[in-house]
Amino acid sequence: MSNDIKNTIQKAKNGSQGAYKTLLNMYWKDVYLFQLSKTKDPDEAEDNTIRSFAKAFDKLVLYDENYTFKTWLITISKNIFIDQLRKQKKGIISIDGNDKFFDIKDESPSIEDKIITEQNLAKLLAYIKKLKPHYQEIIQLRYFQEMTYKEISSELNESMSNVKVKLLRAKKLLAEIIRK
Repeated sequence: MSNDIKNTIQKAKNGSQGAYKTLLNMYWKDVYLFQLSKTKDPDEAEDNTIRSFAKAFDKLVLYDENYTFKTWLITISKNIFIDQLRKQKKGIISIDGNDKFFDIKDESPSIEDKIITEQNLAKLLAYIKKLKPHYQEIIQLRYFQEMTYKEISSELNESMSNVKVKLLRAKKLLAEIIRK
């Protein structure tokens, strides 16, 4: 691993947003292509890639320089993909034992679930309002208007990497607000 990458990782460990952005730009394509090869869905691959970087950046202090950074990132990304598969497979069972599987879980929310969801949404909106306006806007565009990163980039006249980093930062700040 080159000294430039080691220095960038160290700067990121010390909280440098520029270093995080550099690492994201350097390794985005590798992690995204890995996820795309597994999911076969560009949107899902993009979401999993964001989750991979978020988890990696949260756990950056645990990174061991004896391993390549790319391998470490791909391992985190692989674990995120496996966790997602496990969640999807809950509720799918074999009825006749002939390897024919049927999804029999009931997806419709109960009245209680709907009320809880509405209450949670109200709390979440209150937390979001505590963020700076530019972070509120990016969360609104991505999660409430369900815009793609490309659409958000166009809407805000910013590069896709800036949008991704800003969204990642907004989610981290929101998580801190919720924890408090």
